[in-house]
Amino acid sequence: MNILRTVNLIVNKSLPKDLGANQLKLNEILKRCSSFRSSNNVRDINEYPEVEILKNPPEWKYVNMLLKQPVVPKPTSKAEYPSGWTPATANPSNVKYFINRTRNYMIPVYLKTAYRGQRRLTLIRKIEGDIWLFEKDIRQHVESNIGKICATRVNELCGQITIYGDHVNLVRSFLISKGF
Repeated sequence: MNILRTVNLIVNKSLPKDLGANQLKLNEILKRCSSFRSSNNVRDINEYPEVEILKNPPEWKYVNMLLKQPVVPKPTSKAEYPSGWTPATANPSNVKYFINRTRNYMIPVYLKTAYRGQRRLTLIRKIEGDIWLFEKDIRQHVESNIGKICATRVNELCGQITIYGDHVNLVRSFLISKGF
């Protein structure tokens, strides 16, 4: 008997009494497609095996290592990091605009692709302060490095700037040099 035909028979509730070799496959399908209503009811607590609840066993430290941490830990201060990452050094009160780091302490500059990779956009997020002054500064920096005019789009409400083209590395180096 074909498996699809068996499933159709299950749906129509017209199964033959003897399925033969397909009984195991049918049981797997029923188990996979079942809902909580078809599962066993909860039994009395005395029917389950005894479980010992430990408050602070010495092995618990190994379990804690496997559990997901609720927040990303603050990076330790070093002179130089192997990945090339640099911490933010700019003080938000001393500058006219500020770019916050992400929750992973990374610079919020992203490459977005559209039209099957034909259009590349550089997206800068988490901009606070005078976004128009930052747009002017970043556009001048990109234009001076690539040697031609680049188009930008400012989303003042969301604190984002989009630069047309793949300029992620230029923007990141500019932000690092400014201390963001």
